[in-house]
Amino acid sequence: MDLLNTLVDKGLRRELPTREEALAVLATSDDDLLDVVAAAGKVRRKWFGRRVKLNYLVNLKSGLCPEDCSYCSQRLGSTAGILKYTWLKPDEASQAAAAGLAGGAKRVCLVASGRGPTDRDVDRVSETIKAIKDQNDGVEVCACLGLLSDGQAERLREAGADAYNHNLNTSESTYGEITSTHTYADRVDTVNKAHAAGLSACSGLIAGMGESDEDLVDVVYALRELDPDSVPVNFLIPFEGTPLAKEWNLTPQRCLRILAMVRFVCPDVEVRIAGGREVHLRTLQPLALHLANSIFLGDYLTSEGQAGQADLDMIADAGFEVEGADQVTLPEHRATAAGGGCGSQGSAGCGSHESAGCSSHADGGVCGTSAPGTAAPAPAAEPRTDLVAVRRRGAGTDLAPNA
Repeated sequence: MDLLNTLVDKGLRRELPTREEALAVLATSDDDLLDVVAAAGKVRRKWFGRRVKLNYLVNLKSGLCPEDCSYCSQRLGSTAGILKYTWLKPDEASQAAAAGLAGGAKRVCLVASGRGPTDRDVDRVSETIKAIKDQNDGVEVCACLGLLSDGQAERLREAGADAYNHNLNTSESTYGEITSTHTYADRVDTVNKAHAAGLSACSGLIAGMGESDEDLVDVVYALRELDPDSVPVNFLIPFEGTPLAKEWNLTPQRCLRILAMVRFVCPDVEVRIAGGREVHLRTLQPLALHLANSIFLGDYLTSEGQAGQADLDMIADAGFEVEGADQVTLPEHRATAAGGGCGSQGSAGCGSHESAGCSSHADGGVCGTSAPGTAAPAPAAEPRTDLVAVRRRGAGTDLAPNA
């Protein structure tokens, strides 16, 4: 297929595809799906080999968020039966993180629901970062606390944070349809604050909220412009008790096409499969490893993931290897450079969704043959509501975490 040959050539050169090419990836048929995966896999292996980076989420404060993000189980007005608790103490958070690190994770993502942190909250998180780093050599810590005020990113960096996650989630043109309590521009501003403070920026999207192909391409191109080092791709988990509970718009094939499009547009960036992986990719998860070079291990913020050991077995069985703490995730030109686009044109260059307050989330889109710019029809298969399980273990409970 000429399209895929062109996209591979561009990806190996870190060259930006055209919008028409990106839209064409989303419109490919299921008959061509393995060809799409194989093509994007060449780009993934060029920049990341067969390594898979493991990340581990710790939900520092769950529920009771004042923001109204429609996708989020922690939102204002949510009746989802999730765990609700206030801030974990630094030693509690460190113990929770230890489980993920023992399972092979090299990055811990510290997430808290809410519009954004107060200065006292930044102090709390700073103490938690110190506790985790004092007890674990070489661990990366990413904070995901919502919208940042001036000076807060610098304080987190001084405390030892390596990265900051704040997802764009969807296109600017449709952002007001999912959230009214803050704006798309607010999110862009926070990503820029993280960049300016010297933190590795992590920003991604949520697929499956009823968006069009155009919306998906818009947000991925906006992410490339922002130049994050990592792009989490979330697939909406339709929690009962949230406004998007009935939005079951994804198929495993659709999810793979979305991941392939993200890889072609951001070829040398850490692409992470985030929330909703098990719910929507299901038995095709191993194929997604040919597209993304990073996943979350174990459970998410308010929902359960598959067993941590199952993640490790899947990686090994698919012929991939867990990235070690002594290995640098990003290609050398990105790891050593200071800026640029999400991968090309002579320049250098945490999030999970299912519950993240002003911080994060995930879920998918449309069936692959819809015309660009139109919302895709819902898949014929029955929604797999049985795969949406509220987290009842780990942080905020007395039960051992899944890692």
